[in-house]
Amino acid sequence: MDFKADLHLHTTYSDGAYSPAELVGKAHGAGLQTIAVTDHDSVGAVEEAMRHASTFGMEVVPGVELSACTETAEFHILGYFVDVTNVEFLNALGDLRERRMRRVERIVGKLNRLNIPLTMDEVMGSSSGDSLGRPHIANAMVNQGHADSYYQAFNKFLGDGRPAFEKKDCFSPRETIRMIAAAGGLSFLAHPGVALNDDCVKHLIDEGLDGIEVVHPSHSPELVRYYRNIVSQYYLLECGGSDFHGGMKNDEHLLGKISIPLSTVDAMRRRLIS
Repeated sequence: MDFKADLHLHTTYSDGAYSPAELVGKAHGAGLQTIAVTDHDSVGAVEEAMRHASTFGMEVVPGVELSACTETAEFHILGYFVDVTNVEFLNALGDLRERRMRRVERIVGKLNRLNIPLTMDEVMGSSSGDSLGRPHIANAMVNQGHADSYYQAFNKFLGDGRPAFEKKDCFSPRETIRMIAAAGGLSFLAHPGVALNDDCVKHLIDEGLDGIEVVHPSHSPELVRYYRNIVSQYYLLECGGSDFHGGMKNDEHLLGKISIPLSTVDAMRRRLIS
């Protein structure tokens, strides 16, 4: 049997469309054996997902996706095998979610000044979790008739450089990597092919990354080979997944189609105990 792993999935605890139980059911139906729940700034879905996965004989790797910022760039860093009961880690995640809330409030204020009468209640009504972000604003804009689609909301108002854009307030790459390590986890640079140049990737490797997300929907076969070579050159680990959210992102077709072998997950475990 061709067992597969997907180490980049989101639930309603951040900006995904499905509850942990629903996500596990869909992953099982897609033929996945091992998954990682990697919500933004939240590990709240992990234990619930684990309970439901056990009924299918599936494994859930405890994960998280964090934003790391410098003065000129923003990176996404995936943390795997983190201790979801670590108090310091949970407190840091709570701080990040509070910063997210303040950012959403600033974006809604900008939209209001652009004569788009969106409210915070409407944004919060588009989320059942506690980690708010631009996707929830986009969903609320569509639901309230202020945008034709999720992607139009980003392209016209919310994306980088657009009229309602607000820079994230987040930890530095070094702080983020150390935070994951202190919780017993491994840190991976997420989807580097989206916007990062080689100098940025090298800087993050120097800061202590354990690996790179080689397989991602945004990566062409050429980019997969390119980042796999970097992983080999610097003795790093690789990971990959569909970055599945569901809902208005219209990415249902990715679940089970973009995956990695279980041997990749085994290599991560070996690194943890070495």
